[in-house]
Amino acid sequence: MTLEVCCGNLESVHAAVKGGASRIELCRDLELDGLTPAPETLREVRALYPTLKIHVLIRSRAGGFCYTPAEVEEMATQIDEALLLGADGLVLGALTPSGDVDADALQYWMDRIADWALARGLAESGCHSSMDAHFFQGLVKKPSVTFHRAFDACRDPFKALESIIGLGCDRILTSGQEADALKGAGLIRSLREKARGRILLLPGGGVRPENARAILEQTGCTELHASASIQEEGRKVTSAALVQAILAS
Repeated sequence: MTLEVCCGNLESVHAAVKGGASRIELCRDLELDGLTPAPETLREVRALYPTLKIHVLIRSRAGGFCYTPAEVEEMATQIDEALLLGADGLVLGALTPSGDVDADALQYWMDRIADWALARGLAESGCHSSMDAHFFQGLVKKPSVTFHRAFDACRDPFKALESIIGLGCDRILTSGQEADALKGAGLIRSLREKARGRILLLPGGGVRPENARAILEQTGCTELHASASIQEEGRKVTSAALVQAILAS
């Protein structure tokens, strides 16, 4: 099992690593369901933990997932910053007012990610011609992309699944459109079976030591997402003990 721990501050990152997490979703303001972290936070985490897999949440504001062109551009800039500072992956999502995946916004971001990955590959290789670019395009590994829990607000999850796969995302973070992933396990399993290996389903929402094993068994998934947090002075802070307990469950 791979456990991705959602960390809203540096203290939580330390606890996640101490607890044994090999991948985190880095954000801020978990009380607002998470926003894009400050660049200096990512810079510090990357410097402290060079081998830790860091997926960065890209969400410019609280509220719904329907974004204006200006907000889409703002988040494109945040994508650039995150990749420049060493993010291994990105967590993003957008919807239309009717509750479908906003394919235009997602395609714009995915193109941005692909261009950035290609530019980095060419820079590292020292090759710069158009022929080199064509050759390296198939070899450069793009950062991992997760479509976040905006998925749980989609009006048709199976239509959304196909849209997200077509856009080239690597996984979908979802509670199965329920209050928590255990309640939504049936839908998550159906989505995983429908996907037929074309994308990973990442159950998240209410994952705790006492239900983690049941979620994995009922969904057939191999990854889990959890904040593993406790309330501390009005903040959600990851507990190393909870991370350890989930991994041991």
